[in-house]
This record gives sequence, C-alpha cells and structure tokens, in this order.
Amino acid sequence: MDTSENQALSQDELFEHHRFTASKGQEPLRVDKFLMNFIENATRNKIQQAAKQGHIWVNDKIVKQNYKVKAGDDVKVMFEHPPYEFLLTPEAIPLDIVHEDEALLVVNKPAGMVVHPGHGNYSGTLINALVHHFDNLPNNSSERPGLVHRIDKDTSGLLVIAKTEAAMTHLAKQFFDKSSEREYLALVWGNVADDEGTVEGHLARNPKNRLQMMVFPEGDQGKEAITHYKVVERLGYVTLVSCKLETGRTHQIRVHMKYIGHTLFNDERYGGDKILKGTTFTKYKQFVENAFKILPRQALHAKTLGFEHPNTGKFMRFDSELPQDMADCIEKWRGYAKHNEP
Repeated sequence: MDTSENQALSQDELFEHHRFTASKGQEPLRVDKFLMNFIENATRNKIQQAAKQGHIWVNDKIVKQNYKVKAGDDVKVMFEHPPYEFLLTPEAIPLDIVHEDEALLVVNKPAGMVVHPGHGNYSGTLINALVHHFDNLPNNSSERPGLVHRIDKDTSGLLVIAKTEAAMTHLAKQFFDKSSEREYLALVWGNVADDEGTVEGHLARNPKNRLQMMVFPEGDQGKEAITHYKVVERLGYVTLVSCKLETGRTHQIRVHMKYIGHTLFNDERYGGDKILKGTTFTKYKQFVENAFKILPRQALHAKTLGFEHPNTGKFMRFDSELPQDMADCIEKWRGYAKHNEP
C-alpha cells in the first residue's frame, strides 16, 4: 500500500484528539515541542511515540517528530480510538445534591473534582458520577451529558445539571442570554482600591501558553467577558471579593482579577502561588506558606446560582457555604490583619 493510500485510509478511520492552528507569530518549532506547549499533562515521550506511529498530522499529512511547525500550520493528533472523554464510564462517586426535581439538579462540586473527562482526567469526574446516578441525561452541544455550564477543577461550588432535553435547551439559553445569576467569592492578592467595579476585556488563549487565557482589551480577539466585583472584606495584603459574572468564559474571574493587578490567592496557573504582596520578613513568608498549605488551590468558590426553572418559570436561587479550606484560609488572614495593622 503506498503512503497516500495509507494516509487516506488512516484519516477516515482515525479519531481527532487534539487540533491546534499555529498563530501568526509562531517561530519554526519542532512539532513535539510545539505540542508540549499545548497539551496539558502530555509527556515528550508520549508525543514522540505518537509521531512514530504516524498519529501526528500537519496540514492533513503525517509528519515526523522533527517537523518544524510554522505560522498558520494546522496540527492534529489522531488515534484509532475515540477520545477518552467520549468513553464515559459510570462511577459510584457520591454527589452533594443541593436540589433535585424532575427537570434538573443542583450540585455542590468539591475542589479537586474535574467537571468532565478530558486529557489526563478520564475518571473521577462529575460526569462519571452523573452517568452512574442518572439514566438518559441529555447531551449538550459538546456531547456532554447533563452539563449546562462548568467550573474549573480546583474551583468549588454550585452547578445546575439538566435532566431532560427541554431543561437543557431552556437553561442553556438563560446562560447564553446572561439572565442566570452567578456569584463567586474570591480571595485575591493586594488591597483592591475601589469598593466595587467592572472588568471588561475579551478573553482568548494566551498565544505563548495555551494553558492560560488572557485579556485582549481591543476586542478584536477572543470572546466578550464582563465581571462585576465588590469588596467583601479587606484583610491587609489580601482582599475577599464577590464577583458576579455577566458572561461565563474559561478562567474568566481568574484572568480578569489578574488583569486589574489582583491575582487569585494560590492560583498556580496565573502566578498567585507566589508572595505577590506583603513584607520581606521570614515570619511573613512562613505565614503565607502555611496559608498555601491550608488552601492548596486557587481561592475561588461558586457561592450563589440563580435561574428560572424551565418547567414552572419560577426564579430559583441557591446559596452554598464556603468550603472548609477556604474558610480556614480567610480566618488565618483575618488573624494576621488584626495583629499586623499598619
């Protein structure tokens, strides 16, 4: 069989797992190194194995691992099996169900639980739990059962899950139309100057680090994103803020708060796991490191969720307590601020 025949056959029978288009500013870079920048939890060895097996394609042609990716190249990783996120295995994971009726349920997701399977997280997710506990959940536009919206792995808090096709359509429209209510509590670095404010700025992937999002203030890239924030409590070198989402973009609060100079406390991906405000004293450094241990994740909790019930038309609002790790961290900062007032 000649190569072109092999490629034609392969492309028909392979499943696309990852796809990226190299940005305009892309300097020539080996495809294995390029993919390392884009795929979370990927190892160089796995990528090189994929290349040896003919699973890396650029502009619809199989390439070797030393191929140099250039601006505008269409890079795909293809395998014989479907992406694992579509092979959903029911798992008997307990759910914290706040409300349930015939159309929907509201769950309180713990920090550390991934919402849906994806690269490197194929089990232990909220969807693995949902398909165990509930039959025939409707798929959303991304073929994910029950999911109307999502929150990050290390963010805790409330999510609404649709149990019927009609509920999925109705709830998804509310999120799209911005008529749902979502309020988060975040602990951020620094003393936020204004008691309240609004952050606007389109969000898109950071071209230099695909695992991060970034703000494009001109609005010619990415999607519109609007966050309204209000100071809840000032704690010296950190501030507790309430953030209400007008839009719901990936990492929206995390990126918007960093954009205005107030990165979320212990948000590793955006640099909040370093001491960004405070003193140079060893005692202070030790205090912050202890606070990081108490709260080993970004300080973000989806506290309040409101929406119109798809069957009754009644507006429902749900509230959740701060999880223990975040409550303990805030209490620790309260103590510090009280005893170290300027």
